[in-house]
Amino acid sequence: MRKRSAAALITALVAVSLCTGAPGPRAEAAGSGAGTPPPGGRPPQLGVDLDTVTIPQLQARMADGSLTSSALTTAYLRRIRTVDPEINAVLRTDPTALRQAAASDARHRGGAARGPLDGIPVLLKDNVNTRDMPTTAGSLALAGSPPDADAALVARLREAGAVILGKTNLSEWANFRAEKPTSGWSAVGGQTHNPYVLDRNPCGSSSGSAAALAASLAQVAIGTETDGSIVCPAGMNGVVGHKPSLGLVSQAGVVPISAEQDTAGPMARNVIDTALTLSALSGRGPSRPGAPRGLPDELTRSTGLRGKRIGLWRLPSLGAEVDALITRTAEKLRKAGAEVAEVTPPYQQRLAALEFPALLSEFHRDIDAYLGTRDGPRNLAELIEFHRTHPAERTCFAGQELFERALAAPSTTDPEYRARRAELTDLARRSLDETLAAHRLDAIASPTNPPAWTTNCARGDNDVIPSSTPAAVAGYPSLSVPAGFVDELPVGLLLMAGDRKDAELLSLGAAVEHRLDAWRAPRYLPSLGADTPAAGVGATR
Repeated sequence: MRKRSAAALITALVAVSLCTGAPGPRAEAAGSGAGTPPPGGRPPQLGVDLDTVTIPQLQARMADGSLTSSALTTAYLRRIRTVDPEINAVLRTDPTALRQAAASDARHRGGAARGPLDGIPVLLKDNVNTRDMPTTAGSLALAGSPPDADAALVARLREAGAVILGKTNLSEWANFRAEKPTSGWSAVGGQTHNPYVLDRNPCGSSSGSAAALAASLAQVAIGTETDGSIVCPAGMNGVVGHKPSLGLVSQAGVVPISAEQDTAGPMARNVIDTALTLSALSGRGPSRPGAPRGLPDELTRSTGLRGKRIGLWRLPSLGAEVDALITRTAEKLRKAGAEVAEVTPPYQQRLAALEFPALLSEFHRDIDAYLGTRDGPRNLAELIEFHRTHPAERTCFAGQELFERALAAPSTTDPEYRARRAELTDLARRSLDETLAAHRLDAIASPTNPPAWTTNCARGDNDVIPSSTPAAVAGYPSLSVPAGFVDELPVGLLLMAGDRKDAELLSLGAAVEHRLDAWRAPRYLPSLGADTPAAGVGATR
């Protein structure tokens, strides 16, 4: 079959959502988006459920005048004020958000909407430069003046008409400071909590973005990943996260770890919103959110998985309960017409041995270049000294072993480093390419994450999760969609495909999402075994 462009696929997905995703009775009745309204009185009715509404549905309402971006933005700002104190996911809101929304409303009234993201509230991970808000990477070292310019991806979002709602907390320095970090903690923002069970961890460095989406604090969010930091938080917080092919989204103006692996990517509560956000980030989206002619059959039929070939990489090391969930997931995919065969991508032990030493050299090079553009420490050596002399940086964990090892690592001009990176990238690509080709697969599927562990600063994370590594190192796309739950804790299904197969992967992900139907809103339980929501937060089933 002739390959469709990303823009054509996105346009088709929009049409499917408009045609098949109209809000049901629950959505029509809800205004605040979460079962019991948050404290402080019921907000004005929007006529949509913030938990479940999609961007195409919102745009349809904006087009007919029954919803404004100003009302939508106000609703999200109110949820941040009332719900976020329990999960601590949002560092700050943009004081210009309502002005941005009013400008979008004017464009909609004048028939000049810029596309699917026009008027849609977006949260940014706080390692993405914004000219009018601080960008800290969670560190007090960068908590002074904002950057001089927006990151390239922020410029794309503004061009698309998106409302920049604010910045989310993250694991400080994207979890590349200490050997035993605690995900979701930063000196700037404190600890972010998993909305499903509040004493559990949100995972990865895009922790605030994922937790905010689970709590319906924005329509979409931006995360970043070097290895696992989009997809693991997505899986552990029950949302969708897409790590794009390397280079599809510009990394300019994003605090780096490694140019060889870093990418920003979209996160949302559903695949369609994820896909639309990717189209804006990559500058390849449709010009308007209308339904096109010639809709591809596989996107409109319930048999969207029929004939698809999926390789199942089980990873029993993630526990018997996760393995049982993956077995049930595979059976659902088979019943929907997919062919599922068990696979084990090769070279995983060698990838694990090679990756970290390469990242140390790349971090030293790339963080020095970034710090040279900002006020504060001007290089890695000065950054290490800053952390030594600021006690607030050590209130959860004290270590900065990765900084120190990176400072001593071989230069990226060193022949040994170059050989290591060349072998690493080659083996990662072969790991996926050979597996996909040998079994004639459309994608490889694996569990994204184990159930969330309890957050513990003294112990640190329990996060040996190998499923993200092959696509991360290869620069190939991966996509996590909700697969189900172990007790109250979400587990994602990670889908991986070949280089620049983002459009095909999103199409497959939409079909998988539809078949599994695994999303449910969090209940904000204080701990496992608790049967009531945390004080001040409404149950959201």
